Parts: sequence; C-alpha cells; structure tokens
Amino acid sequence: DTIVKAVYHAIGIGILVWNGRTWITGITLAIAVCVVLIWIWIVRAVVTRVTNPIAVAICFRLGTTNALTDPCWRGEDMGLPLPDSTHAVSVALPRWRDVIAYEENDPSCRSRLRAVYPRFGFHPLVDALARQALDQAQTTTEQGSATHSAWPYPSASAADCAQQHCRRMAPEAVTRIVPLNTLQVLLCDEAATPPAKAFWQHAGLGASSRQAAIALGKEQAPSAEHGREARDAIRQRLAAIYGDEAQTIALFPSGMAALHAALRLIETLHPERPVLQVGFPYVDVLKLPQVVFAGAELLTDQSAESVATALDRLQPAAVVVELPSNPMLRCVDLVQLADMAHHRGIPVIADDTIGSGVNINALPYADLVFSSLTKSFAGQGDVMAGALIASRHSRWGTAFQSGLAATPTDLSDADAICLERASRDLADRIPRLNANCQALAERLSVHPAVKRVLHPTQCPTFRALMRPGAGHGCLLSFELHGGTEAAQQVYDALKVSKGPSLGTHFTLCCPYVLLAHYDELDWAEACGVPAHLLRVSVGLEDPAELWSRFEQALNRPGIVKV
Repeated sequence: DTIVKAVYHAIGIGILVWNGRTWITGITLAIAVCVVLIWIWIVRAVVTRVTNPIAVAICFRLGTTNALTDPCWRGEDMGLPLPDSTHAVSVALPRWRDVIAYEENDPSCRSRLRAVYPRFGFHPLVDALARQALDQAQTTTEQGSATHSAWPYPSASAADCAQQHCRRMAPEAVTRIVPLNTLQVLLCDEAATPPAKAFWQHAGLGASSRQAAIALGKEQAPSAEHGREARDAIRQRLAAIYGDEAQTIALFPSGMAALHAALRLIETLHPERPVLQVGFPYVDVLKLPQVVFAGAELLTDQSAESVATALDRLQPAAVVVELPSNPMLRCVDLVQLADMAHHRGIPVIADDTIGSGVNINALPYADLVFSSLTKSFAGQGDVMAGALIASRHSRWGTAFQSGLAATPTDLSDADAICLERASRDLADRIPRLNANCQALAERLSVHPAVKRVLHPTQCPTFRALMRPGAGHGCLLSFELHGGTEAAQQVYDALKVSKGPSLGTHFTLCCPYVLLAHYDELDWAEACGVPAHLLRVSVGLEDPAELWSRFEQALNRPGIVKV
C-alpha cells in the first residue's frame, strides 16, 4: 500500500505542476517523484529491516544490503548469496533446520539456493554452462552410452586429471572431453558421474563462476595482460608476507587445487605411498589424498611417541598438518614433527589458511605450504583462489620449485584481477580480524551459557610459529552447556550471517561439523568433535555491537547457564 500511495502522490504532484504545460512534462515529473518515493521506501526497509518479502527482494536485487549491518540471519534469508554478489562463495542457511535440510538434499531447500560453496556444488552460472554442454552433447556419447553429467574445467590439463580419476575409479565407464567456448567440459555417463563429482569437490580444479559467466557471454573477458599483471602483483604480495621469492609461489583456482598440486609433487618423490594426516582434519584435506591419490591415514594422537610409531610403520609420502586445525583450532608441534619427519626423509605439507601467513611462519619447518586465498587473504567472499609456496629451506626445494614452474595453475584472469583488488587492504584488515576474534573469544569464555571456547590463544605450539606483533586469526568455535538443543536455539536467534566459509569481512557462523561431516557424525564425536559445536568467523563489525548480538542470543530464556 506504501507503493500505491507513492504513485498517487506522484500523479497528484504531476497534475498540479502540469497546469498549462504539456502532459509530457507532468507525466515525466510524476514518474520521477514516484521513483524517488519508492527509493525512500526501500531505504527505510533496509534501515528498519522490515520482514515484507517484497521489500527484502527489491533491496537484495538492487544491492542495498550491507553484510556488516544487515546480516542474513532470518528465515526469509534462506538461500541468499553471502555476500550480496553474483560470485558469492557462501549461502545463507539461517536456521538449524535449514542446515539439516541442506545436508539431506531436501528439494524445498535446494530449490531456494541462489549460491553454493563452489566445490560442494555448481554455482548457478557453472550449472547453466554444464546444462548447455549436455544439450550440445545431444544426450549421447560417441559410444552410445547416455551422457549423464557435465563438468566444466578451465583447461585441458584439469579436465584430463578429472577424466583419469574417473577411469581409475570406474574403468568401464564412458567419458569424453569437449571444448565449450573458452573452457573444457568432461562429459560422463552414469557410472562415471560419482567419481567425477568426488573429484570436483576434493580437487578444486573446476571452472569458476567468472569463467562460466564469460563463457556464457554474460560478462566480458579482461585482457590477458591485465590478468598477468594481477597474478604478478598477488605473487609479490604473498612473497612479502612469506619472506620468500615470487618464483617460489604458484597460484591456483582454489586452496584444494593448491594441495592437489602439492600431492602431485610428492607423488613424483614417493610414488604409490599414502600420506599421514596429523590432527583432526578439514574434510577435503583428508579426502583428497584418500580418494584421488594413494591414500591417507589419520592420526589424532599428536604425542611424539605416536607420531614416531606412525612414521616408522607407514613410511608416508608426506605428513600433512593444518595450522591450526578446523574447527578445533589446535596446532600440532610443527617444529618437533618436522624434525622427526625430515630425519626419516619425509617432507611436510602445511595448510596455514586459518592461521594466515600474515600471523604465522611455517616455512622454516614445512617443505610446502598451501593456503586458501578465498578466505582471509581475499576477505570479501566472492572469489576462489589458492597458493602453494615451496620453502627455500627444504632439502627438496629445488625439485619442488622446478615442479611448480612446470605445473599449470589455471587461476583465471578475471579471478586474479578480483583477488588482487580484494587483497590490497590485507595489512590493515587481518590485524583487525585478529583483534575482533580474540575480543569475542574472551567474552564468550566467561558467559555462563558457554561450556568452552576453542581459539588459538590456548595453543602454545601456535604461539611458537607466530610472527612478531601478529595475532591468532579470525576463527573460533564454542560449545554450550545445553548441548544440541541450546545450540539450535542460539544459532537460530543469532543476528549474524550464517553459512559456510570463513575469512570474510563480515561475521559468519555455522554448525561446522554438520556441514562438513554430516554422514560421519559418530566418527567426528569419537575424535572429540561434537556435532553441536558452533564455528564463528569473526568480521569487522564493531566488537561491542557484535557482542551484543551474541549476548542477546545466549541470554534467551531456556538456554542452560552454569
């Protein structure tokens, strides 16, 4: 009715102003006034956070949402991209039941998703490209087997890696690679589709949403020179952080693609040997070597005796560690572990995504360091990228650097340009994220509803890796005295954006274990990781204002307090 009133007022003003002038003048003025009044209504809708779905939809389409002040936390925000961007890498799952529905592949949930974490599904633009490839395939392969799925890749080498995996896992399956505009698409029959899907998720080599948009003609391709300059600038920025030379750094389309490249380098050094993962893992850091390479064994007991026994028994191709682990925020004793591994001729691969190379220095001990630049390096949540750094301290450094130089990276021009722009404020943003996260962790730790807070400040081995004046990263996890029931209530009431990913400039919360380990919750529980744990990536909101949102959710009636 507000819009109708605005139109009536505008028409009335137009008639009054017309008075002897042309009708065109009056109508034009009426339209102009109408537009202004509607815009005022829209701005008021944003400020007052009205629940009118039409207002919310208009505000979203016109890009007026602000993730810092207007988070996606209510039921009607379900499925919206986080952030408000065509290329967002997260999606709003604002209620506990939305997370369950997402994991159960509930059609009513999946149909509302306007974004998805790109390795866990197809971005809408990538999906459109895959559908186009299926249409062009005319539903059959050359051998006559029905084409069941299509998987767009940025290069022939990436598509070939995916095809080789499908052939290993399903020898009788039928696959082929076809060009589509600027990309390469792997076409699979029904038997090849499960391994193709697994490879897409674990390896992170798939085409990005920007590449899909360009291939579909929805966005213009930047110049190759602009892309090269952006990649050079990113490498120089990373070299300054890591204290290494730019030529020791390779860029990839995701953090998992960087790990994929690291494991290929290790494979040439120690072929057909599994890796040893020490500490509770991020799901795909463990799954990639298990599913795509020669296997992996998990060791959760990080004592020196247990590590030595595992190294001697398994003789792994490499040891993989996360600094710190996700979501427990614990850090293996990298100094001691590296000494034990190197003594046995075994290289160490470290993931510093959560700790951030700005805060910690793993290179004196790890032979290869990989990082998801999607997270706090980019900070805005709408570009996928990863980096792999070969340590100049490593005994295998020369071989690794030569291998990197010959490895296709596939970070596209468009994604590199976006990443370079997004990371320009890195030196200012990361310390603020560090401080805001630590402030929230300290406040949560003394709230009577909170059973425990997990944060790297509690980890002496993390502190041993910290750079001078550095912080502890943007991530924390916490558990409530009331268990699952309390976690559901707090999650639903919490007025921050809720969805996967981390490192964004705005705060993100999720029941991480449900999202990452839904089909293996008993196993995660046995590893000491409860399903009701809430993980928080802290953003740049005012710390006092952010705490007021958490306090309000934690103080709800019925929440168990001790």
